[in-house]
Amino acid sequence: MSQHPLQLRAAYSVCRHISRSAAKNFYYGFLVLPRRKRNALSAVYAFMRQADDISDDPSIAPEQRRQKLDEWMNSMRRVVAGERTDDPVLFALADSQKTFNIPLELLEKLVRGTEMDVPQAATNPSGAGQPPQLQYETFDQLYNYCYHVASVVGLICIRIFGYRDPRAEKLAEETGVAFQLTNILRDVKEDAALGRVYLPREDFARFGLDVQALTNGSAIESVRPVLEFEALRARGFYRAAEDLLPLIHEDSQRALWTLVEIYRRLLERIIARNYDVFSERVRLSTAEKLSVMARGFLRST
Repeated sequence: MSQHPLQLRAAYSVCRHISRSAAKNFYYGFLVLPRRKRNALSAVYAFMRQADDISDDPSIAPEQRRQKLDEWMNSMRRVVAGERTDDPVLFALADSQKTFNIPLELLEKLVRGTEMDVPQAATNPSGAGQPPQLQYETFDQLYNYCYHVASVVGLICIRIFGYRDPRAEKLAEETGVAFQLTNILRDVKEDAALGRVYLPREDFARFGLDVQALTNGSAIESVRPVLEFEALRARGFYRAAEDLLPLIHEDSQRALWTLVEIYRRLLERIIARNYDVFSERVRLSTAEKLSVMARGFLRST
């Protein structure tokens, strides 16, 4: 591609805007990175956001969503291979892929991960009294989902952050699982209403429960043991982040610390609320996230 540098700057500006608007937690980690790394992460996020929006679009039939995801991935392949494009996200992504030597396989896995959320049939939005359209039987199956939608992001991030020790790859994978389990716990009510139950059926059975407990009138009392079990599992995966931090380049350690601290605080807030993710959405305020970011920026590496 031989587009003018002004076009590249404009493309990255579009990606930063998408990240600032949509990456409610991730964006705070971006801000403490050097500019070229911040731009690259914004491009990757914007690329993933487009795929995510396609997979979640209720106005499009599931099979059409899969087709559009294939088209998006094929467009990415062509642009990375050197084809010209007017799409600012693909333009910026291709530049970042080349600059940081991001494996094409990881970018493809990002798209395939979002496709895992596309239902096999139209979802009943109410979810009431209906079996889930998506549920995992075992934790191994859930881990595979977390790998594709979160660990792959971590593996791309460490390419941008920079690392030399190959141990960083497994640690980034497990850190991604910690983040995604936290998201699943936070969103369990909203996901169940959409016919999506990510918590494994085997873990409901462990406590003598059925998945329908998520939608009954006293859901929190019924499923608290399952939520506690998954939260403690997530806590264990956060230990990988502590080992990962010193393995990445010093100019990126503040960003990783900020991301981990925001997500870990979110998990601890869920635990502190005794796993009540039903009465209101658990979140950190903007002020809290800014405070974490400021602490991250001031950390010595």
